[in-house]
Amino acid sequence: MTDYRVSQGDVQEDQVTAAIERVTAQVPSSVYLALALGSMAISVGFQAAKKHHDALFVGQWAAPFLILGIYNKLVKLHGSDGASHA
Repeated sequence: MTDYRVSQGDVQEDQVTAAIERVTAQVPSSVYLALALGSMAISVGFQAAKKHHDALFVGQWAAPFLILGIYNKLVKLHGSDGASHA
């Protein structure tokens, strides 16, 4: 049976990804949480104003903001490329 798992140091990220992660890693993780909470609050405001389509549109931003925050935190903790730390 063939083992297809990728081990640390087997592959490397390209320079574009590394450059983006270097810049975005400077953003505090609390910013992503604030953006998610802000989008939920704006969504509630649109819902109260009977703008249901806008409420759904803006309310769906919360999950991507939280996912970006998790990715940001992982890059800060582990780096973008395992080979660079090996």
